[in-house]
Amino acid sequence: MISLTDATLMRGDLVLLQQASLSIHHGQKIGLVGRNGSGKSSLFACLLGQLALDQGELSMPEGTRCAHMRQETQASDASAVEFVVDGDTGFRRIERALADAEAAGDGARIAHWHSEMDKIGGYDIRNRAMQLLSGLGFRSDQFELPVSGFSGGWRIRLNLAAALMAPSDLLLLDEPTNHLDLEATLWLEQWLKRYQGTLLIISHDRSFLDNVVDYVVSVEQQKLTLYRGNYSSFETQRAERLAQEQAMFEKQQRRVAQIEDFVRRFRAKATKARQAQSRLKELDRMQLIAPAHIDSPFYFEFPVPERLPAELVALEKVDIGYAEPLLQKVRLNVRDSTRIALLGFNGEGKSTLLRCIAGELAPLAGELRRSRYLQVGYFAQHQVDVLDLAASPMLLLQRLDPAAREQALRDFLGGFDFHGDRVNEAIGNFSGGEKARLALALVVWQKPNLLLLDEPTNHLDLEMRHALTVALQGYEGALIIVSHDRHLLANTVDEFYCVHQGRCVEFEGDLHDYERWMQEQSRNATGTAAGTAESRKADKKEQRQQAAALRQQMAPLRNEIRKLEQQLDALHTELANLEQALTDPGLYEDSRKKELTDLLQKQAASKARSDDVEAQWLEKSEFLESLG
Repeated sequence: MISLTDATLMRGDLVLLQQASLSIHHGQKIGLVGRNGSGKSSLFACLLGQLALDQGELSMPEGTRCAHMRQETQASDASAVEFVVDGDTGFRRIERALADAEAAGDGARIAHWHSEMDKIGGYDIRNRAMQLLSGLGFRSDQFELPVSGFSGGWRIRLNLAAALMAPSDLLLLDEPTNHLDLEATLWLEQWLKRYQGTLLIISHDRSFLDNVVDYVVSVEQQKLTLYRGNYSSFETQRAERLAQEQAMFEKQQRRVAQIEDFVRRFRAKATKARQAQSRLKELDRMQLIAPAHIDSPFYFEFPVPERLPAELVALEKVDIGYAEPLLQKVRLNVRDSTRIALLGFNGEGKSTLLRCIAGELAPLAGELRRSRYLQVGYFAQHQVDVLDLAASPMLLLQRLDPAAREQALRDFLGGFDFHGDRVNEAIGNFSGGEKARLALALVVWQKPNLLLLDEPTNHLDLEMRHALTVALQGYEGALIIVSHDRHLLANTVDEFYCVHQGRCVEFEGDLHDYERWMQEQSRNATGTAAGTAESRKADKKEQRQQAAALRQQMAPLRNEIRKLEQQLDALHTELANLEQALTDPGLYEDSRKKELTDLLQKQAASKARSDDVEAQWLEKSEFLESLG
């Protein structure tokens, strides 16, 4: 059992926890929730021994193996698969000891470390690392790419894979789904459900928490409060408690009334029985848990669009892409009441479709009509990245609307939790979550009649996600959204369209049906790969049997080893040259796509030959040493 007793924790002069107590039992899966800055990550640092309590006691069973997900990754020449293997420090320790024993020619130590390697399953560790990478969305041709060749979001995925690779009794994950698409999130859910140790997760994805955790620890008023059940159960329990506080009653009733109004409007126009039934259950629940969010610092709503024509955008047999079409013959009629979620695997073209509708990308073929009164509010991650870091929130809004009164702008920014001097502070000092909130605020202020949202919840905490969900429910314009936040989708859209294999077609069913479809697609895609892995294992076993028959052939064996070493040297040089070529940033531009493909194919072929030669060399070298 892990226990905190009368714990006080401070960051500078800020008190995060004061006389807080908590008991965590082996095997519990716990979601850690609380406002940004409440001390969640600092509590993780305490459990990892990186930060000491100011007062109180933290006790943990001796020998507890802790694994955690790092938030930063430095550029490295190590391949993705070797970076993940590094997560198992026990394997690396045995690997080094074995290499030292082999260098010393110590047969007894060689045998000992081979035995230790076998105990920890070290001989198939790279296969396990590849399975983790595959589950988290990496393609097989990326396994050998250097870490330095990946963007920040993909490096975070590598950190997650390394944490999952580490043998652990306590696993600490801080925002593990932030850079994952829905497919990878579903895979991670299943992996964590099978995890045998104690799990603590900080996450702003409520559906993910609902599917993984069985307890919630809430950081409230410098205390740690344990709730039994998943996140939805926590909300209900907290809502019941807060609803009893008379001071909050009026504010609670206003929020409930907003949601009731949206439920009535949706019920009046719902036409698809399956989706409507699922949707109404979600909306009724939103009404039930509204009091749990009464003390949220976020309060905003989308203003009524100045004009709302019946037809906003129409696509007729439109091809969309860059040099080549990514989507073909797209038909989509966006009307004033349209509320669509775009579903589909990563890279299929969802974001590209939004860019085309937004007017940032011209169609390659077909007809695209826009209303003369169209006012698009487009939120995408690149808009967060190109914010003027020297400007302030106030200045950005004044650029959009020079005639607006300063007090009106201050009141508006307050709804996004920008108060006092923060409204005039340089954006360069803001966190990723604050920048995302500000980018959303800029979209809201422009009174769009068509909202295009591409992963709007990235970097947003649970309270801000809830506020956005409620605001979208009250929005009176058209909405098209791409998001892996299932709770947001379930509560804000009427229809689902699936972008898959170059087509965009309506998906008949709800999100649960889509999850089953997605998992079926993944199984079909990975069945062949699984068979290949089994085939490789069989080949390994056969190689060992053949090598055993060579024990009496010392001289020919030495000759074979020398030849294999020469082949390995040549292959390693070839691979190094290919990997150096792949570090060229310009190679990943669309205009050099063919060149990139050719290099990746050559790299995969060289790596396959290298692995085969290295496997032979290892087998023959081991047997030669055992004979000597």
